[in-house]
Amino acid sequence: MATVPNILTIAVTAYQCVSAAGNDVDALLQSLLANQSCLKHLLLFDIPFETVVGEVRSSLPDIRPSLKAYDCRNARLALKALGAGDFRAAVERAIAKHGSGRVGLVLGTSTSGIYDSENAYAHFLRDGFMPGNFHFLHTQTAQATAEFLQLELGLRGPCYGISTACSSSAKALGAAQRLIASDFCDAVLVAGVDSLCRLTLRGFHSLQLVSPKACRPMDIHRQGISIGEGAALLLLERPHLDNAKHPRLLAVGESSDAHHMSAPHPEGAGMALAMARALRLAGREAAHVDYINLHATASTLNDHAEAKAVAGLFPNPPPCSGVKGLLGHTLGAAGAVEAVISLLALERGFLPGTCGLRHPDPQCPCQVIASPRLDRHPRLILSNAFGFGGNNASVLLEAA
Repeated sequence: MATVPNILTIAVTAYQCVSAAGNDVDALLQSLLANQSCLKHLLLFDIPFETVVGEVRSSLPDIRPSLKAYDCRNARLALKALGAGDFRAAVERAIAKHGSGRVGLVLGTSTSGIYDSENAYAHFLRDGFMPGNFHFLHTQTAQATAEFLQLELGLRGPCYGISTACSSSAKALGAAQRLIASDFCDAVLVAGVDSLCRLTLRGFHSLQLVSPKACRPMDIHRQGISIGEGAALLLLERPHLDNAKHPRLLAVGESSDAHHMSAPHPEGAGMALAMARALRLAGREAAHVDYINLHATASTLNDHAEAKAVAGLFPNPPPCSGVKGLLGHTLGAAGAVEAVISLLALERGFLPGTCGLRHPDPQCPCQVIASPRLDRHPRLILSNAFGFGGNNASVLLEAA
């Protein structure tokens, strides 16, 4: 494996997350340590089949009047995460330090504002006209929530959205790293934001992929996925003595195996390639990895393929787990949400469990742990996010 990487290690100087587990990273940490599912029956709208979801049930903040054109559930989730803890203050410090023109923003999403578009078209069918406050370009398009955050914060650096299904925000981390390494930016705000909507629930149900009960990743009795929503924000900055105490983004390995529109390569070929590329870019060996946060959607094919990919790449696989039984599959936000979870594991010294795992599938040949391990202090974590069409991304994170 190559040991001379051509990539810049990036400091992760702040991160926040709003999810079904709660309103900030502290609530998320407590849920991870308790390993209790946050999946519940859907309240946001009605659906004609049984399932549970990872829904953010707390109130969402209002969009300020000057940005009302961007008002949608996705933007409100992003704004809630921005206001959690001292994250907004961290971004403002980066702006003061680097200048607004040197701070970029890359967002990963798959749903964007589809939920609000569904409501607008329901209004059209009922009343014969669209609501006057509906702005398709500012709510549903993939870059809409990115533009909202840029305007909310007064950023003037590069700003765009990435929508590659469930790998979206993991790929956004790679794009942000390249913006800094290429000297377009000194800091980049990475966002992964997805909101519940009828399209994704009904769509996955039509593929017979939605579990009626809380999903059970890597379990032999798993019945499919549970869908969730959330917003994760990460502030990446050029490495400097000032931020040496922060964990680091080493590399994001990406691949596109294009095996099938929705099913992964049965042997996990593209998944293994993404993980291998992350290690190669960072100049690390497989044996250096202390823990793998699996994509682990709890669908039969995906879990089999990912387990085979891990077993093929790692002669002695490290402990692995998947958190979607806790939060649901947050789709385009999953890469960023689970990068935040990996950062918590690095900084707080534990390995997350696999909520819902009771009977490990013998066809998933990797070391999947069911319960959190509170006596571990990982230093190198690989976090996977794999999407439809073979869009694969593996994020490699290291402790300070």
